[in-house]
Amino acid sequence: MSIEGSSDLISVISGPFSSSYISPPSESAELAALLCGIIALYAVIRIIREPDVMRKLPFLNVFSFAIAGIMALMIPHPLGVVAAAAYFIGSTFESNAIASTWAGGVEE
Repeated sequence: MSIEGSSDLISVISGPFSSSYISPPSESAELAALLCGIIALYAVIRIIREPDVMRKLPFLNVFSFAIAGIMALMIPHPLGVVAAAAYFIGSTFESNAIASTWAGGVEE
């Protein structure tokens, strides 16, 4: 096989964006993901610098929302939304469990 024939072979092989259901992220999605990243960075800085644990919890939630948003925007596959939703639900359960523990937990 010559080098000229390899370009034909590359066009035959399907890539990650070859499906009609999957399209590469647009510029607006990249801008939104960048904004989510800036928000996540701000939340992380506030989590690190805040001495009171109870005041860290809302920023932990914001961080989780930002990561889920980045995942949904940047994974160019329908299952990317499922992964983002699973991460979002899991991190919300985690945040609620932490908040419930600090509030005193369940009284019996």
